[in-house]
Amino acid sequence: MKYYTIENLEIIDAGAEGKAVGKIDGLTVFVPFAVPGDVVDVEIFKKKKNFAEGRLLAVKEKSADRIEPVCEHFGLCGGCKWQNMSYSKQLYYKQKQVDDNFKHLGKFDFPPVMPIIPSDNQLYYRNKLEYTFTDLRWLDEVDYEKQKEGPIDTRGLGFHIPLKFDKVLDINKCHLQAEPGNSIRLAIKEFAIQNDIPFYNIRNHEGILRNVIIRSNSSNEWMVILVVSKRTKEVMRMMEFLTIKFPMISSLQYVINQKLNDTITDLDIILFKGTPYICENMEDLTFKVGPVSFFQTNSQQAYKLYSIAREFAAISQNDIVYDLYTGTGTIANFIARKAQKVVGIEYVDAAIEDARDNSSVNGIQNTLFYAGDIAKVLTSEFVNENGTPTIIITDPPRAGMHPKVIERMLEIKPNRIVYISCNPATQARDITLLSELYKISKVQPVDMFPHTQHVENIVLLEIIKK
Repeated sequence: MKYYTIENLEIIDAGAEGKAVGKIDGLTVFVPFAVPGDVVDVEIFKKKKNFAEGRLLAVKEKSADRIEPVCEHFGLCGGCKWQNMSYSKQLYYKQKQVDDNFKHLGKFDFPPVMPIIPSDNQLYYRNKLEYTFTDLRWLDEVDYEKQKEGPIDTRGLGFHIPLKFDKVLDINKCHLQAEPGNSIRLAIKEFAIQNDIPFYNIRNHEGILRNVIIRSNSSNEWMVILVVSKRTKEVMRMMEFLTIKFPMISSLQYVINQKLNDTITDLDIILFKGTPYICENMEDLTFKVGPVSFFQTNSQQAYKLYSIAREFAAISQNDIVYDLYTGTGTIANFIARKAQKVVGIEYVDAAIEDARDNSSVNGIQNTLFYAGDIAKVLTSEFVNENGTPTIIITDPPRAGMHPKVIERMLEIKPNRIVYISCNPATQARDITLLSELYKISKVQPVDMFPHTQHVENIVLLEIIKK
C-alpha cells in the first residue's frame, strides 16, 4: 500500500504489545511510542479493514502523562516501550489490560480487580540480561555520515532491533540492571575489540563471540556466561581478564555453541571460575540459580508474587498441593512447609534437577518433582500414586495451559486453584473452561516489569460444585 499521513490524531488508549491507540472515522490506529493524551501526526504503513499500523512522526500536543525517557536508546531498543509514560499511568493501563481481557475474552463473572501491586524499583530491577555480539550492528544517522568519510566499525554488543533478526543495537548503558552489569558488558566488548576477537555474523554464521548472559543476586554476586563458537586462546584470555577486573563475579562460565540458533539449554556449560550457580534468598530459603535456571528476573517482586500466591492458596498441614509448570521449584519449595506434600511437574529435565537441589539445600523433605509433558504426566494413575491434590497452583508460559491439562484439573476437582499468568488473555481463555466448576474469588495483578506493557496476574478460583 502507499504510505499516507494522519494529522492531529488523538491517542486515547494503550493497547496490545505496548502500542498506543488512536481512532479516526471508525479506524483503530496503533502507534508505538505515543502516550495516551498525546495529539500526534502518524504515517500509516499498514492498513486492514478495521485497523492500521502507524509510525509516530510528530507530537503536536503532549499528554500530561508524557515524561522524558531516561535511556538514550529509547525508541530503538524494544525493551522499555513505556519509558516515556508516567509510572502511575503505566500501572493504570496494566490493570486495565487485566480487566479488559477478562471482560472481553472471559465468559465468567469476577470480582473487582484489586489494585495492582507496583514495583519498588522502576529502574535497575532485573537480575538477568542477555546480550548479542554482532558485526552487523544497527547504524544510525551519525554512522551513515561517517561512512561517507570511510569504513566504520560495525561491531556491537547489545539487543536485537525489534523484527530485525540480523541487526543488533549497540548498547552504551542499560538502565534495567544495576552496576557492574553495564561495566562488565563494556569491558568484554572493549577487550574483544582490542584483541581482535571476531564478533559473530548471523547471516553467514561466522565469528567467535556470540552472546553474553549476565546474572546477579541480591547479595551482589554475579554470574557471567560467555557463548562462543569455539574455544580460543583469546577467549581464555578474556575469561582471565574478567576474573581479575571483576572479583564480584563468583560464577564465570562459557559455552561452545556451533548451532544455527542461540539456545544453550541443550549444550554443555563449562565452569571457568567459582561455582556453577549463584544463590538467591527468599525469607529463610536459599535457591540455587544455575546458568539456564528460570528465576523471576525481578527478585523483589517475585517475593511479593509468591507471597500472594501462598496467601490465596490458604494451605494447611492436611493439604496436598500440585505445582504445575513448577520450573526450578521456587513456588513449590516456598510453600512446602505449610503443606502435607507438594508435587511439582515441569517439562524441562534440568529445571527439575534444580528443584530437587533446592529442596535438598533447604532441608525440605515433603516435595516430589517430575519431569515431562504435563498433559501426559497428569493422569489418573499419577494422581493415585501421589495423592489427590486439594490445591493446585499453576504458572504456565504465555501460551497458557494445554486443554488436556484443564480437563484433568476439572476431573481432579481440587478445592482451590491459584492461577499465575504473564498473559491475561490466555489466562481468561483457560479460566472460561474452568468456570463450569469454579468461581473467581480474587484477582491481583502485580507489576514485575516497569516501563513495559507486561503484567503478572494471580487469580484465586474456588470450587462451586464437586
